[in-house]
Amino acid sequence: MGAPPFADDLGARIASAICVECWEEWKRRQMVIINHYGLNVRDPKARAFLLANLRSFLFGEGEGGAEIDTSKQGDVNW
Repeated sequence: MGAPPFADDLGARIASAICVECWEEWKRRQMVIINHYGLNVRDPKARAFLLANLRSFLFGEGEGGAEIDTSKQGDVNW
């Protein structure tokens, strides 16, 4: 993968355990989540939501799997 995507332990873990194709798949999924839920990525709660989804998507950890129902408009109430 080259350089870690984040300058922390999670970034190092991703760089050592996740292939480039999987990382690209996550980036596409992340964009869908951001757009579907209308997330402001500068908001700490939105970033925490994305990180929970990243951990779920890449490592199967936690309960961060965001539901994307394309028949409804996305809404998150913090």
